[in-house]
Amino acid sequence: MNRARKTITQARRVRTPDTPNQDSSADFRRLLDLAAAFARRTVCVVGDMLLDEFVSGEISRVSREAPVLILRHRNSNSYPGGGANAVSNLASLGARVLPVGVVGDDEDGRILLGSLRGKGIDTSGIISVPGWVTTCKTRYLAGWTHTTEQQVLRVDREPKGKIQAQAEQAIARQLRRLARGADAVLVSDYGLGVASPSLVRGLKPKILTLDSRYRLLDYRNCGVTAATPNEAELEAAYHATIGTDRNKLEELGRRALTDLGLAALMVTRGKDGVALFERKVTHSKGKISPSRHIPIFGSDAPVDVTGAGDTVIAAFTLALAAGATYLEAAHLANYAGGIVVMKKRTATVTREELESAFGREITAAR
Repeated sequence: MNRARKTITQARRVRTPDTPNQDSSADFRRLLDLAAAFARRTVCVVGDMLLDEFVSGEISRVSREAPVLILRHRNSNSYPGGGANAVSNLASLGARVLPVGVVGDDEDGRILLGSLRGKGIDTSGIISVPGWVTTCKTRYLAGWTHTTEQQVLRVDREPKGKIQAQAEQAIARQLRRLARGADAVLVSDYGLGVASPSLVRGLKPKILTLDSRYRLLDYRNCGVTAATPNEAELEAAYHATIGTDRNKLEELGRRALTDLGLAALMVTRGKDGVALFERKVTHSKGKISPSRHIPIFGSDAPVDVTGAGDTVIAAFTLALAAGATYLEAAHLANYAGGIVVMKKRTATVTREELESAFGREITAAR
């Protein structure tokens, strides 16, 4: 990778065809430099730490008791999910990660903590709460020996009720302690009771990024720097439909940027790529620039999109912490997302994979 960087004199620049007045090109040599700086950055992640479990089985027959498939168990695997998946992605990208959250004093919680520790991640900021249930999403996959497995059922185990006030106070203390030494703070809100607007309000880190599944607009006046909702989450926030209407996307993106007081909003759109909205500050007045659109990297037929949003915000946040512009961070996150959706199950992307992708782009341009 270093040899490739030394021998390249000119980076490839790819211009997005549908935005002729906006320079949405990517300087891949610059992206390589940003990726090289990942190891010198620290990111604090506060949010809902989940466990993703995958149970794989071979289709045996149809049950005589009910019209359902009988699966002969093949194997079971567990991976960090939700905020813990963002943590795993940051670690795979080379960053030092400081997670803050809770797990239950149960087997799923022990598996999750063990998985993170196995990646060399300091889990001292994750509190084990007696009586709390570690959220676990179990996906059942069915297939034959030489066929692609298909998800046939998902069962979620989630905590009931709110987290105890004592645990909330402990989370807040851990967040204040760990955020002080971080280059950026990432909020992963899956609506399970840990991440909340009140928790991050007044935190004032250098960079604060947000991935909120259900309450994007609740984070008004929380000092959020940038957010990375997918298109469906943006639609849900404003009870509207975007579809193929580019004007509606522009309207909702601008509204969210203003309502949340963001410097940037990155909207992921599946096969339609990424839309980036930015606020340009001139003489203390913020002006919203026209959106920039980045096509997807890789195939528009993903293998598995589970946890792809966690990868996107992890790469986007780390790029900003490394000194990227919002456009550079969006490009980098777009490549990370394109790589990870071609992997099975809840997966991560490595810095080496990103560097390899950027190196191929540079070589192709030569």
